[in-house]
Amino acid sequence: MQLHSNDPTWRTALSGAQILFVAFGATVLVPLLTGLDPSLALLGAGIGTLIFQFCTKREVPIYLGSSFAFIAPIIYSAKTWGMPATFGALAAASLFYYIAAALVKWRGVDFIHRLLPPVVIGPVVMVIGLGLAEVAVEMATGKAGGEQVLPYGESLAVATIALVATMLTAIRARRLLKLVPILVGVAVGYVASLFFGFVDFSKVANAPWLAMPQFGAPEFNLAAILFMIPVAIAPIVEHVGGILAIGSVVGKDFTEKPGLHRTLLGDGLAVNVVGLFGGPPVTTYGEVTGAVMLTRNYNPAIMTWAACFAILMAFVGKFGAFLQTIPMPAMGGIMVLLFGSIAGIGLKTILDAKVDLMDPRNLCIVSVTLVTGIGGLGVTIGTFSLQGISLCGVLAVLLNLILPRAEAQRVRGAG
Repeated sequence: MQLHSNDPTWRTALSGAQILFVAFGATVLVPLLTGLDPSLALLGAGIGTLIFQFCTKREVPIYLGSSFAFIAPIIYSAKTWGMPATFGALAAASLFYYIAAALVKWRGVDFIHRLLPPVVIGPVVMVIGLGLAEVAVEMATGKAGGEQVLPYGESLAVATIALVATMLTAIRARRLLKLVPILVGVAVGYVASLFFGFVDFSKVANAPWLAMPQFGAPEFNLAAILFMIPVAIAPIVEHVGGILAIGSVVGKDFTEKPGLHRTLLGDGLAVNVVGLFGGPPVTTYGEVTGAVMLTRNYNPAIMTWAACFAILMAFVGKFGAFLQTIPMPAMGGIMVLLFGSIAGIGLKTILDAKVDLMDPRNLCIVSVTLVTGIGGLGVTIGTFSLQGISLCGVLAVLLNLILPRAEAQRVRGAG
């Protein structure tokens, strides 16, 4: 099928609905885990995708959904500085996208790869995945803020059922079902929760059919902003990988046309706008690329339809209320796999690049990044503060720039 298809409108719209279905589980999972409004996540995904399409002249069949990389930072920032400051910090995280877009435009794609090689990206992504492992276990066992709010045994049972359903779907399912293991896991966990009496439908009954999402009012706190901006390193790398992946599926080099600087700008603007009204940051979705590969429908118009459907769903009040009835243990079971999977992607980055961990330089970068990130090391000078993920990200970049390379590496770099 060609990039711009001549399919009838109804078929393109149906394909768009399918894309939204594929991306739905992950899109609403992020706000459910971080305390944000799921309706705003749908609205943000829709608006963000349309902004991306505008910046890229609607040439790339990409859908933007909620970014997992920001889950741990959002939870930490909300506890430390409050939700309004977190909204402002998320909007400010787009600054890194603008810098990356400008650098790509100025120096080319290779500059980003030199600044952020696998020895930097791998451990930072691993920290993002493992940084809230304790929170995942607490939710899976019915705890919130250290307090046991649901029975331990029943909570663990629900979490286990949801986790097993997700794993079996990811491993054994075929075709379209294989693309939505998280959605299947949440659904099975939800059904199990009904038997244990964990579900309260009163919110759904009291919610109107049509309702405005609960927009957030951002505040700009310098400490929160400085904490959040470096977190964007990981989704920027994910963005570059996503653009290369969809390009290989379609058979077109999107880093050349419309250009990686345009795709980064589109993603950054989307993160900026979505953060200003209180939604989770958005990023390119690998599961959507998988759906495009499976269906062989490369028409970017299907992403326009998916975005429009997402925006419409954001204003269905009962739907948003229903999402908020999903019990904590069901989400905790998913988080156990999700955070581990993110860490696994970081490890895969190191393995795929064949990073030599017997090299003392590489071992120093990876070791310091992992321990400072997972250990939650913080540095505060006056109002300036870097902690956890943001600090380890900065350290990884700095160590890669200043640590001396072995003689053989210098010779290869010069050649």
